[in-house]
Amino acid sequence: MKAILFLIGFTLLVSCESDDNQRRNPNLLNINVNYEVNLSLPQFNNLKFSGNSVYIPGQGNLGLIVVNSGSSYLAWDAADPNLIPEDCSRLIIDGLNASSRCNDPGNSYSLVTGQPLEGDLRYPLFAYRITESGGVLRIFN
Repeated sequence: MKAILFLIGFTLLVSCESDDNQRRNPNLLNINVNYEVNLSLPQFNNLKFSGNSVYIPGQGNLGLIVVNSGSSYLAWDAADPNLIPEDCSRLIIDGLNASSRCNDPGNSYSLVTGQPLEGDLRYPLFAYRITESGGVLRIFN
């Protein structure tokens, strides 16, 4: 019995990957983010409604994109994770998708899943943690 429990525990331990390993991306800097969004402020009014997104400059690599997915709030780095950050690699919001302008066509991503919308892109969007309390969203890593 002890051997079975040991085997199950060992399997779970080996199969778990740390959050740090999942977030490694050589194109993006690991910049400390700790930002609060007060949903009662007019510039964040769109986030009160499902399916809307807001760009916040000055945070992360090239800003933040905060999304109301309908069931939760999500926060992504606004830098294209498959390009080295520069002006054209900042993601432009288009509904619940976002794309960069460096290539024609640019790389496109889902703002709900963070996954690329086309094939051969290696990295998904860089996600930040987000909590909600009393009409304030706290975005952090």
